[in-house]
Amino acid sequence: MEKRGPALYWRLFSSTFLLSAFTFGGGYVIVPLMKQRFVDNLGWLEEQEMLDLTAIAQSAPGPIAVNASILVGYRVAGLPGAAVAILGTVLPPLIVLSVLSLFYSAFKSNPVVAAVLRGMQAGVAAVIASVVVDMAGNILRQRDWLATVIMVVSFAVTWFLGVNVIWIILACAAIGILATLFRLRNPGEEEGQV
Repeated sequence: MEKRGPALYWRLFSSTFLLSAFTFGGGYVIVPLMKQRFVDNLGWLEEQEMLDLTAIAQSAPGPIAVNASILVGYRVAGLPGAAVAILGTVLPPLIVLSVLSLFYSAFKSNPVVAAVLRGMQAGVAAVIASVVVDMAGNILRQRDWLATVIMVVSFAVTWFLGVNVIWIILACAAIGILATLFRLRNPGEEEGQV
């Protein structure tokens, strides 16, 4: 990783600014782009670390894109890095919304703008599906039966029973705490053999 200094902060700011500026469709769309930039291109984070930061960002209150940027910035360059990353992430939407608010009445009833937005929804759905498949694939490759069962059951109770995601997050947190306590008390047990 680069030494902390203006070059690192500029690269962090420009990366989060560009990711935020060219991401349309919500926080889940920015996650694979952040992985590509910070894990694959810059090598600042490991893939598992990015998955962990994404899980924390999703669990915390607020927009996932902002939360993930704060966590990545903090991991890369501490508190100044978190501040730089949040600034880079919130500036593009702030600028775009400020400009759009000036022309709202013209855009409101424009059929071309409505058609473009409907077309973008399909692209956003494809990106989100790609993230889900990648993350699920990583869990399955680890051969951790507990994580696999949690993933499948979480999907099933959300999709088929309509259980609120908050309850699923709380249940998963409790299972994670219990699994960690079990592993600490039984250090000879292998990972995933709870």
